[in-house]
Amino acid sequence: MENPKSFILSILYPIKRAYSSIKLKSGIKLGLIRSIMIMPYKGFGNNKEIYFVVRVIRDRKIGFSNVKDKRWKNFRKMYKRFMTWEIPGVRIKATFYGNEVMAITDNEGYAEFRMSVPNSLPISNIWQEVHLEILNEIIPKQGKVHAVNKVLMPSDRLEYGIISDIDDTIVPTGATRIWEMIKTTFLGNAYSRIPFPGVSAFYKALEKGRNGIESNPLFYVSSSPWNLYDFLMEFLEVHHIPKGPLMLRDIGLSRENLIAGNHFDHKLTQVEKIFSFFSDIPFILIGDSGQHDPEIYLQVIKDYPGRVKMIYIRDVQVSRHSAMKDIQTEMLNLGVEMLLVTDTLEAARHALSKGWILPSDLIDIREAKKEDEESI
Repeated sequence: MENPKSFILSILYPIKRAYSSIKLKSGIKLGLIRSIMIMPYKGFGNNKEIYFVVRVIRDRKIGFSNVKDKRWKNFRKMYKRFMTWEIPGVRIKATFYGNEVMAITDNEGYAEFRMSVPNSLPISNIWQEVHLEILNEIIPKQGKVHAVNKVLMPSDRLEYGIISDIDDTIVPTGATRIWEMIKTTFLGNAYSRIPFPGVSAFYKALEKGRNGIESNPLFYVSSSPWNLYDFLMEFLEVHHIPKGPLMLRDIGLSRENLIAGNHFDHKLTQVEKIFSFFSDIPFILIGDSGQHDPEIYLQVIKDYPGRVKMIYIRDVQVSRHSAMKDIQTEMLNLGVEMLLVTDTLEAARHALSKGWILPSDLIDIREAKKEDEESI
């Protein structure tokens, strides 16, 4: 007998695609789609290949947030982020130092790029630019639609990489309490969402490492939807948290899922993708105890022996302490330490004791944490 989930999807997904097609054609004909945009998602690469994802959607004209924005304005912007008009079948040309690659957006408007890196690539900056352009006309009087994406190309002076979760790791979201998370997401903005005290200073210290040159790359892996990409990037910018590629997931009905992909599989796949691109450096992994980050990181340790330097887990769910101890023991048997912390300073002290950050940075983290707590 056919799997019930597969059977339901085989009925619902074609209906969704038919509705989306009619909606898009009607929107173009009625002039509801007056401009389209390429939404570039920051990528990464090594000396052989770069990887990144883009999406083509109706231009939402959301703009940047303001510290004085009211809840209703925040809600309107978030509504626009989720009520997207994705555009399939769009041909996009990516140009990277003379190398050109063309990709076509899928049914959800996404296009994935893998491009070779020229031997003569001038690495003067760890962030390199890729130029993007739409090749076919989607709407009348479209004009030229282009964008510039940023791709992280770490230098050869790095000491380690950092991969971090976001929800309840960098910023309190109540990810384990669904209604609290919805309220926080839809009524707040980049300014009203306040990170845990000391996070910015700690991540800056890890980025600098021992050589003090901000060469250690950061990657952010989250189960939040791609719809929140610009919101989360703005959040990192506003709170001076080091930028890095942000790897999210698609939500909603698809060929494989009724709502969204599996949280565990998504994060594991993204972390291991990063590991495959940077095969010669160790990584510090940072997460929280609320959404199975420890279990995911344990699997990473098993799949990539010797590649995980340390694991820091923010303790946000007391009921999981027993499970955390079991995971800690299993990780230690595999040669990796996992530290369960209640605040950022604990992790920073440990990092200093291991010689991974500078003593002066611990002082900065302590002072920043105090200032953050006083401003809350």
